[in-house]
Order: sequence, then structure tokens, then C-alpha cells
Amino acid sequence: MTLDGKKRIVIENVEPEINGGEFPIKRICGDKVFVYADIYADGHDEVSALLMYRGPGDKEWLEMTMRPVGNDRWEGVFSVEDIGMYHYTIRGQIDHYLTWLHDLGKKIDAGVNIEVDLLIGPGHINSAASRAKGEEKKRLKEWAKAISRMKETKEILSLAGNDELMKLLQTYYDRDRATTCHREYSVSVDRKKALFSTWYELFPRSSGTGSQLHGTFKDCEALLPDIAGMGFDVMYLAPIHPIGKIKRKGKNNSTVAGKDDYGSPWAIGSDEGGHKSVSPLLGTIDDFEKLVRRAKDFNVEIAMDIAIQCAPDHPYVKKHGNWFTWRPDGTVQYAENPPKKYEDILPLNFESEEWYELWNELKEIFLFWIDKGIRIFRVDNPHTKPFPFWEWLIREIRSDYPEVIFLAEAFTRPKVMYRLAKTGFTQSYTYITWRNTKKEIIEYLTELTKTEVREYFRPNFWPNTPDILPEHLQNGGRPVFMIRYVIAATLSSNCGIYGPAFELCISDALPGREEYVDSEKYEIKKWDRNKPGNIRDFISRVNLARKENPALQLTNNLNFYVVDNDNILFFGKTSEDLSNIIIVAISLDPYNTQSGWVNVPVNEFGIEPDHPYMVHDLLSDEKYIWQGDRNYVELNPHKSPVHIFKVRKRMRNERDVDYFF
Repeated sequence: MTLDGKKRIVIENVEPEINGGEFPIKRICGDKVFVYADIYADGHDEVSALLMYRGPGDKEWLEMTMRPVGNDRWEGVFSVEDIGMYHYTIRGQIDHYLTWLHDLGKKIDAGVNIEVDLLIGPGHINSAASRAKGEEKKRLKEWAKAISRMKETKEILSLAGNDELMKLLQTYYDRDRATTCHREYSVSVDRKKALFSTWYELFPRSSGTGSQLHGTFKDCEALLPDIAGMGFDVMYLAPIHPIGKIKRKGKNNSTVAGKDDYGSPWAIGSDEGGHKSVSPLLGTIDDFEKLVRRAKDFNVEIAMDIAIQCAPDHPYVKKHGNWFTWRPDGTVQYAENPPKKYEDILPLNFESEEWYELWNELKEIFLFWIDKGIRIFRVDNPHTKPFPFWEWLIREIRSDYPEVIFLAEAFTRPKVMYRLAKTGFTQSYTYITWRNTKKEIIEYLTELTKTEVREYFRPNFWPNTPDILPEHLQNGGRPVFMIRYVIAATLSSNCGIYGPAFELCISDALPGREEYVDSEKYEIKKWDRNKPGNIRDFISRVNLARKENPALQLTNNLNFYVVDNDNILFFGKTSEDLSNIIIVAISLDPYNTQSGWVNVPVNEFGIEPDHPYMVHDLLSDEKYIWQGDRNYVELNPHKSPVHIFKVRKRMRNERDVDYFF
């Protein structure tokens, strides 16, 4: 630390920041970044502060004046308009001119002679003029002369505090005496889909129709109108690579595969290729690229699954044997998570002496598929790979392709999940799958949306996955699938489902396990997507509500409200300008009708307590006129266990007739 006795400003407790600035906060293009800090100095001199920031294409710092908000706390704000990395810091200084101006006002009020004081202010202005150029230099000198010639005290204060003058003084302050925060902070700015997306997961091999058993990329193309029609904008494909033949798994994870078993798509690699190949049964690379292009016609993006692991016959095993862990008996260590065993999968050894070669090859996998048009990756089990690797890889990829989105599939310890988000993952799987009671849901969402976590962890809520059939989905029938989808789709702006199994309300599980019987992970399914009892239309209406209401396209605007029934969850989301207000009531009981009195925060919504307002159920299209903050709801699980209400305020037109908008 270099000492400089002329610098007296203290800058501390900067927010937002992650790990002291080690990691960036996350924002979306068009967001405002509000920055706070404690900024103060000794004595009674006035302080001024600047928020300094620069975007991906900026060579010089841009400056915004910060404002005091009380108790030496200061606030500044800047907008992020471009995808990429922004940086910000804070500069503070003793504002000698402002100190003079405030003291001058006190002396005038006290009737003190100010003859000498009138020489001091112009001196500060001339000092700023010495650092200015051109017309602004001239203007400052004119201000200094004008103030020094003033005789009327009221006019002096008005002239000396002129907005144009104050702005010029802020521009040409003495930078040598200013104190700059000891470090820069970062903002990782993503495209909108990072914050608002609706995922549909499917197994391409199960997309076939008619007598054809094994689906293809062309069959996936045929599903695009249906999936887009349901309101999904991401089609996420289970791994599409060649599947290992050695130790291939059979149905229900059997260690013995029959001749008609195709194995798990996550057992990647065979003599047909590895991570940069596609299974010949699905088609060709050209077919895949056509699918990616065709999806765009439906405003759908294809997301790829990247699983960093290898089948025993993956080409890497022979070519790069040092990338794997070998046991004393000469065999390669397969993946284990006792009591589970994954004999068809070999984990890579990130402590290999050839780790850097391994890292670069894995980066090449992502770049290969980016070249084929992919910009969204769901990463399998990232928590089993080193944090430094992810930080390096995501930084490397996003330096050239900042629009790429990484979803971390990490159901693991909280701190590990959060660390992955800090290292750069755009979105993250969460624990919402196992949050069932009102208390659990409120506590978890409060952690995600009201604490520091909101700055770097973007949740993506999934009610099911091919690996997870939660206990509540096994027992609650069709209503619980409706309940859990609305929980996922309204509490979080990013959500997804494991396709046909969810919309068809598949609930058959292995005894005592949260796993599907006859899991699609190990066999091809022939889905009847229109089977009676499905909730496809319900899902479509929920997704349409998300698409048409900006309030549902955010996560951190969530607020929970009071309802006098612990079986009902009641919350709301609003747009910043209150032009879009959504309130949601969800029964957590899939068996019985639940009712209660909900407390609507009408004051927060800008509604007078004695004014009626309409609540329009976006799922049933029913409309109700409510008034005040206390209103009644009743939720029948066999009709609809949820309400998604759009609040419409009362207005008057030019004919003085009431209407709701």
C-alpha cells in the first residue's frame, strides 16, 4: 500500500460484490446495476463520489455521480446494454468547492462578513478550469469571474450552486487528490434467455413414430411444432453421441444388456466415435445441424447435454490412457456413488499430469458443437469436476461466444452449487424438487431471491428429471403434477420438465426409490403424447401466461403474502412500473379442497383500499371483482388446484365510465 497523505476518503462495504470481488455478479442486457458503498472522511468537509464503469467495448471509464442515501451510504447506478463483461469501481474525494458553498450559506444566514470567502470559491473554480479544455475551460473561468463580482448574497448562492457549474466541477475534479476503491468489480451480462427460458427435455431415440423403433434427428424436427405450441423455447436433448458397447446397461439399470438394449446415452463413446460424434442411429452431423436451424423457425433453441465422462470403449481410453485412473489390477476405475455403481462410465482424472491437455480437449468439445450452432449447454454433474477447470473453460468460451448459456446440473451440497454459479454457470438446478411444505418453499425462495445469492445464482426449477421422480409425484395423481408445474413456472423465471413423462403424469416408481420404473435412460419409449389424463393443455396455458406477462419473466421480484391456510401458498410478482401485476394462489394439497382469506397488498400495487379491482385467472379465464386487501379463494384439486391471477386496476375513460386494464 502506497501512502498519500492528501487522500482522506474511506470507501468500504461495496455492494453488490461476490467474495470481495473475486467473482462477477450476473445481469441481463438492459438491466440497471445499483451500486452502494460507505464513503466518508474525517472532519466536516463535504464528500462527493463517482461510480466508474466500462463495458465490453469501452477503453475508458465512464462516470456517473453517486448520491448520498444517509449515514454515509452512497448509491450509484449504471445500465448494462451489451452481452459480455462489465467492470465497475468507485472514486471518492473531498469536495472543497461544495464544502465552501455550504459554509458560505451558513455564514450568510448568520450575518458573517463573507468578503474573503468570495475569493475562495472562484479559486476552486479556476483550479478546475486549469484541468479543462476548450469551451468548458472558458465557461469555468466565466463562472469564477461572475461569482467574484457578485454583491447580493441571495444571488451569490444561486449562481454558485448552478447545475451546469456543479456538473463541470464534477468533470474536472482534482484526480490526484481522489481516492479510488482498492479493487474493480465485475458484472457478467447475458442475453435475456439466461433469465427467462422454458425447457423441454427429451430423448431423441424415443422420438420415432409408427413401426420405427429408434428415433432420429428428423423425428425431433417433426416434434418442434408440438413443443413450441406448448410454449417451450428450449428443446433439450439427452446425449446424442455413440453409446459404449462394453459393459452396456440393460433395462432398469441391469448390468447385463440384451441384444436389443441400447444402453444409457450418458455412457459416451465407442468404436463409432466420442464426444464430437453423433450416434449413427440418430442420423448424421448434417441432420443435427438441420435440426438446430429448423428449431429457430419455431423460436426454439436446441440445448445439448455435455457429460464429461467416457464409456470403457471411448476413443480417449486408448489414445489418452493417462486421463483415467487405473487400479492395481490393471483395470480402469469406473464411476461409483455407493451403493450405486456405473460400470458403463469411466470418470476422467483431473489430477493427471496431462491435465492441461485434458482441459484443452474438453474445451474443443464445446467449441465443436458451438460451430454446429449450439449456444446452450446443460452440463451433467459439474460438481464432480474441479472448480478452476469450470472457471477457466467458461471464461475461455464466453470470451469469444458471450451468448453461450451453461446450465449446471448439480444436485449436491449448497456451497458447491453456489460455487459453480460463481465460477460462471449461467443457470443452476436447485432443491425445489424436494421443497414441499409452505414453510420449506418460502424459506428456500427467500434464500434465493432476498440474499446475496440472488446476485450470482440463477435458479432453473425442474419438477422432475429422468433421474428423479420425487415421492410427491408418485402419489398425488394429476393434481400434483399441475401444482408442481405452477410452482416451478411461477416462482422461477427459468423452468423445465422432463417431457412426456411429466405431461402424461407418469408416476410409476421403483419400490422405495425416487426413480422411474422402466426408465427411459435405459430403453426406448413409444410415447402416446395425447393419452387421456395428460396435462398438455394446462402446461400450455401456464407457459402462455409466462410469455405474455413480464412479471413472470423475472425471479427476484418475488414476494410472499399472507394467507390463513398453511396448505395454500400465496405470492405475487410485478413489473417495475406496476403495469403488470400477477398474484398466484397454489394449493399444496392434491387431495382435498382448500380455502382461505388472502391478504392482497393493494397499497403496494397502487390501488386505493376502497376501489374495486379485477383479478383475471389466466388458466380458467374466470374473472372476479375484489376490493381491499382481504379476499377469499377456494382451490379444488379436481378442478384446478391453482390460480394465476392478473390484477386489473379500475380506470375511467373519457366518458367517465369505469373499466379495468
